[in-house]
Amino acid sequence: MTSPPPEESPAPDDHLAGFPEILAEVSATGRRLTRDELDSRRLAGERAAEHAYGLRRLVAEHLDAARTGWSALPGATAAHSTRELRRVVDCVLAATQQTVDAVAEGYERAQRLAVRKEEAARREFIDDLLHGRSDLGRLAHRAERLGLRLAHEHTVAVAEGPVAYDETDPAARRVESALLARFGDRRILLTTKEGRLVLVAPATQEDVVRSFAKQAHAAMDAMDTEGTAEGTGRVAIGRAHPGPGGVVRSYEEALGALELADRMDLPGPLLHAVDLLVFPVLSRDRQAMADLVRTTLGPLEQARGGAEPLLRTLVAWFDAGCVAAETARRLSLSVRALTYRLARVHQLTGADPADPMHRYTLQTAVIGARLLDWPARPL
Repeated sequence: MTSPPPEESPAPDDHLAGFPEILAEVSATGRRLTRDELDSRRLAGERAAEHAYGLRRLVAEHLDAARTGWSALPGATAAHSTRELRRVVDCVLAATQQTVDAVAEGYERAQRLAVRKEEAARREFIDDLLHGRSDLGRLAHRAERLGLRLAHEHTVAVAEGPVAYDETDPAARRVESALLARFGDRRILLTTKEGRLVLVAPATQEDVVRSFAKQAHAAMDAMDTEGTAEGTGRVAIGRAHPGPGGVVRSYEEALGALELADRMDLPGPLLHAVDLLVFPVLSRDRQAMADLVRTTLGPLEQARGGAEPLLRTLVAWFDAGCVAAETARRLSLSVRALTYRLARVHQLTGADPADPMHRYTLQTAVIGARLLDWPARPL
């Protein structure tokens, strides 16, 4: 079966249609272009842009048409003196300038419209991809246009800073420029979503993800240095999963890691969802976890000042690896005061924080309390 011939670019005459007639009229009358004539030139520029016709080439063809057609213009042939000829030249040059301005205006307007359409389509694709709201086959086809092969495994990394970001934000532009400069076209997608920076990258390209985390932190720190915001941000990395649904899952894991870090006040600017899998497991049965917290830590509410000071002591105790001196330093207490608090926990709950047999139950209950925001929220 014979393949159809490739589509050719429009002939130059298509874009120049009507222009020689305009010059002929102007040379004879000396008038400026009418509104309809300017609109026709803008339309010619729009059509040229839609057919990927170069603007420089388009302008050059209009100038060439004015130059080569000069000798046949009625005003030029009818001129009987140098003064009349000069007047015709000025009129034709002014008309050519008006024409070129109108053509460029139409061309640029068409380009801006095309960019807006492309950006709208890209944003719609990103929304569908990260929320799994589209037919998978159609989604994969649309992904190819952006350089993604969704049949492969992908990892999603999400950066959350002290302020919300959009694609025009300096931090987003810094990260994008750094990644493009180092990796070029690596079949990655960098965007913003709900005030966060989001990277979708093939699972095999761990160097891209690491560089994204590094550049995101650098951009956030730069904003802090400039006094734009206070505090630092976090980057969370989801696990690698195959297919379009895998992108959604990795994205949700990264978001879950950021939410968990806020709730649990987890240390470190870089979070890996794979390192936090124990927390979703513990919180899956909310009622059982609430029962554990109530039974194990509920008696702490009998202490002077309520449960919060002693719960904070247990958190620091476990975070410090159950080392008394380090725990006391983190709490700005003396070791003697810390020992008194731990003894008070033992007295109220019956569980000794220093006893390995009791430690697991206490630490699990403390994690549950932080997940459930107890005692701020009643169980």
